[in-house]
Amino acid sequence: MNAPDSLKPQKTVVMVVDDAIDSIRMISDALETAGMTVLVALEGNQALTISRNITPDIVLMDAIMPNMDGFETCRQLKQNPEFIDTPIIFMTGLSDTEHVVMGLNSGGVDYVTKPINTAEVLARMQVHLTNARMARSARQALDTAGQNLFAVDRNGDILWATPQVHHRLTDGDTSHQQQLGRSLKEWLAHNPENGHSLTLDFLAGPHSVEFLTLVDNREYLLRLHEVQQSGTATAALRDRFSLTGRESDVLLWIANGKTNREIGQILDMSPRTVNKHLEQVFRKMNVENRTCAAAAAIKYLAKA
Repeated sequence: MNAPDSLKPQKTVVMVVDDAIDSIRMISDALETAGMTVLVALEGNQALTISRNITPDIVLMDAIMPNMDGFETCRQLKQNPEFIDTPIIFMTGLSDTEHVVMGLNSGGVDYVTKPINTAEVLARMQVHLTNARMARSARQALDTAGQNLFAVDRNGDILWATPQVHHRLTDGDTSHQQQLGRSLKEWLAHNPENGHSLTLDFLAGPHSVEFLTLVDNREYLLRLHEVQQSGTATAALRDRFSLTGRESDVLLWIANGKTNREIGQILDMSPRTVNKHLEQVFRKMNVENRTCAAAAAIKYLAKA
């Protein structure tokens, strides 16, 4: 009995970008013999056009091509969030350090020198495909567990994201993506503490970003929260924790990572008054500090 199509192993899709017909023919024959599907682009712009409709599992990229070289093509492909997990292997006759570094800096994961040894290329491809699939699987698992995580560099550029976060942050509006990068860069420059949040009011629906940690001094791990409209959220917090209207306002801004001084400016009250409200909030919620109060509020609003 034949297995359903959904259970059949999917063929690996490889995009080969090379302006040399003989090279493409030789590589394509080897890949197809190995059971892979091959997409062919004869120059960089053609590869970019293909990438708008299809995301291959892996890319073999010629480094030196006319019009747009492989390094620039790789950089532009990596600007597409769909290519975050797609390994790009450079094929080059230039093995000197400068060109190897250029390939890796542009977003490539590996390089092979010409003339191509197809057995070596296939072996390297399998290693990078396995790593990419493990990373993709881990992010999907985080999504399934409700962990809307993503990571950016110090410039606010997205390094990776779970699928749901990727969908919310890359809504097709280029201006939104640029604004996101600028907002994150400015926020991260102030070294936010763990648990602090940044409100994003330019996405489709209000969201906030929570700072979790800095990994290896270069990768900022963040969590995306969907924020309820202020009136609805404050009403929900007021009813759940038996708060006054002002106390629920303060709690909502605490959950968004604001300091007493910032909350005072937003709600037109002194930081001392904010602190007085917080004392009542802590007592009614039966928590000891603002971190616990914020965590309880965020958890409740996420389920509401």
